[in-house]
Amino acid sequence: MDRLTQLPARGFAALRDREGGVFLGIALVVGIAVGLGAAVLIWVLEGVEAMFHQLGDALTNDAEWFVFISVPIGLLAAWWIARRFAAEVAGDGVPEVTASLAIRAGYLSTKSIPLKIVATALTLGGGGSAGREGPIVQIGGAIGSSISRRFGLGEDQVRSLLAAGAAAGIGASFNAPIAGMLFGLEVILGSFAVRHMSAVVLASISAAVTFRSLVSETELLSGAIYELQDWRELFLYAGLAVLAVVAAVLFLRLLDLVERTSDARARPAWLRPVALGVVVAALGIFEPRLLGTGQSFVSQLLEIQDFGEQYGLVGFGTSLLLLLALGKIVATSLTIAAGGSGGAFMPSLFIGATLGAGFAQFASDFWTVSVLKPGAFAVVGMATVFAAVARAPLTAILIVFEVTGARDYQLILPLMLSATFATFVADRVHPQSVYTMPLERRGIRLRKSGDIDVLDSISVGEVMSPTDATASSGMSVAEAAELMDRLRYHGLPVVDDGELVGIVSVSDLLRVEVDRAGTPVATVMTARPVTVGPGTPVSEAMERMAVLDIGRLPVVAHDRRLIGMFRRVDAIKAYHHALAESTGDHLERDRLRQRIDPDAGYYDFRVPSGSIADGHAVREIRWPAGSTLVSVRRGTEVVVPDGGTMLRAGDVVTAFGTGESKQRMIDRMNTGAEEPTAEIEIVPLPDAGEPPYQG
Repeated sequence: MDRLTQLPARGFAALRDREGGVFLGIALVVGIAVGLGAAVLIWVLEGVEAMFHQLGDALTNDAEWFVFISVPIGLLAAWWIARRFAAEVAGDGVPEVTASLAIRAGYLSTKSIPLKIVATALTLGGGGSAGREGPIVQIGGAIGSSISRRFGLGEDQVRSLLAAGAAAGIGASFNAPIAGMLFGLEVILGSFAVRHMSAVVLASISAAVTFRSLVSETELLSGAIYELQDWRELFLYAGLAVLAVVAAVLFLRLLDLVERTSDARARPAWLRPVALGVVVAALGIFEPRLLGTGQSFVSQLLEIQDFGEQYGLVGFGTSLLLLLALGKIVATSLTIAAGGSGGAFMPSLFIGATLGAGFAQFASDFWTVSVLKPGAFAVVGMATVFAAVARAPLTAILIVFEVTGARDYQLILPLMLSATFATFVADRVHPQSVYTMPLERRGIRLRKSGDIDVLDSISVGEVMSPTDATASSGMSVAEAAELMDRLRYHGLPVVDDGELVGIVSVSDLLRVEVDRAGTPVATVMTARPVTVGPGTPVSEAMERMAVLDIGRLPVVAHDRRLIGMFRRVDAIKAYHHALAESTGDHLERDRLRQRIDPDAGYYDFRVPSGSIADGHAVREIRWPAGSTLVSVRRGTEVVVPDGGTMLRAGDVVTAFGTGESKQRMIDRMNTGAEEPTAEIEIVPLPDAGEPPYQG
């Protein structure tokens, strides 16, 4: 029986040792699983919507007013699931994925998958105002994380498959594999590293194909084909970008405000989702299009090519369209603050589409250069607002082509102009995106990809401390306390059969006041603690320690085998190690600059009597920058100098350097000399491989 239980582990270990083809096969499995998960979410959501419709028809004569029951109930149920089972179920979902990369080495709980599906279906099926894409990203990320752990992959491969699962979520939800790929690389990983790209692309494509075969939706949003009528329209699109930034910043600040307020404990706690649900329902009574995802209304806006009655824009003046955008901002913020499970992806597209169409209608009153198409401005506005909200211009630019089913790139110029300009301005007005704000409130600050840290080049495995003491889950609290007291440790890893199962600290032990000898460590330890791998950069390990306010992290191999501990003292050691390497690199660059300087060459000088070099070791002399000592000739003896070489008057020193450094060297030698060196013998630069002295 034992042999049978060992077969899966042996098989997974073999997979880790194979070439990348097997890893890509795992990425394919992740994509198929995510496509299936996205389809399940759609089916459950449709079932919940049908259930609420039937209840509304059965309980009220006017089903329109049933939203005052369905929205609060849906938000209350989603809030209860998050509070009772898993806190990460609430909210957008994308921040949880990025947080798992930042502090948990790509770990996302498997149980969050069904919980997120149910909570999202209750939130949106009841009428809450949010999108389903953020939750699908979390579901996909959790699937990728779970499958990679099941195969015992390394941390970097876990990160790849987590991002691949998240990308597959977007690819499946929007039926847009290219947009999903860019979302995974640009938003989740913040990196376009080649080692991640293959898995992300394959998972996104397979998820979209799987989802398309299971769900009847083709394009999530359909639209007509538009083109730039006149190059001067670019000025209008730039104006739309400014309006989009205003809307995006308003959305971000309101969302941040209500979510910060939600952290305050209400009495009773369940009253908050109910009260906010009533407010969202009231907005829905005023304008039903504000409820749910708003997908169908956005599709209508994208089809409008004129302002005539047959195109359906009559009655939607500029003011009403702007109010719809404002209403969506408020409704979505309240839905998420109430503890509902929904994303900001689709609401951003809704806000952008209404802004674009409204702006086009406003501009048409004075614009005479060309005929403005409301649908074209809705498309550009949709991408521009999302770019400003998520700080993902590449994803925003390309997603409209896949999402709307566009077959050409006639709008590429206004899209590029508006999305990049809006991202640039929004980043300076409001530095945090919709996905980094929740992390900022939790003390998690993600470094941008352009940032450079001196500790990025040092891995944990280079500086970690060996494991000199461990506890076991069966050890008593009294024994663990005695061991910590003797070693003066504040915490110990808990290891069973070589595998890390938890970590126990002094504060954990102090909670046990009675029967310390009979209480096992397993009852008080922290199970599945945050860990790092030997290849994790020290900068990332320190980020996790800072966020969690802990002083140590276990270092584990692929199979959770404990191989060391990373402590604060190791971080200090890593810093000094990095500085030493940085100094060495700096010196190497200096030598290279000397070597390629056109004025560089070998030159000789004689040490004058009484100079700063006479009677002193090489290391005691402050040599001018830009010169390197090559040899010291004393009579017929030639030596290669080191720090301890003693120099005497009359020694002929050969140095290599630029003409400027050569003059500084002679001036330095002549300072205080009894007989200054008046003449310098220039030795031409020898050929490659030829020593400076012959014979």
